[in-house]
Amino acid sequence: MMISTTEGLAGYEVTEVLGTTFGVVVRARGLGGDIMASLKGLVGGEVKQYTQMIEDARKQAIDRMVQNAAEMGGNAVIMMRFDSGDIGQNMSEIVAYGTAVRVRKV
Repeated sequence: MMISTTEGLAGYEVTEVLGTTFGVVVRARGLGGDIMASLKGLVGGEVKQYTQMIEDARKQAIDRMVQNAAEMGGNAVIMMRFDSGDIGQNMSEIVAYGTAVRVRKV
């Protein structure tokens, strides 16, 4: 499935707009990660455990968005975006969303 952050895809025509598609993932940070993050906060630098967690969550959110778009009958997603937020003290929510469409090559 083609995914684009733009309104269209070069060389393709949108033939049908199917609606909003999304994928949601909520991940809990572990106690060990929180301790490491606290220590990194003292000295500065990247918290690689959190970076990996967010990267994995984004990939999973995209996979779920694509699955949702396919179930709607789409073969592409345009205007794709990410959103994220915290839930409570130790959970992060990642949402991938966009517009499911049918496209054809021109």
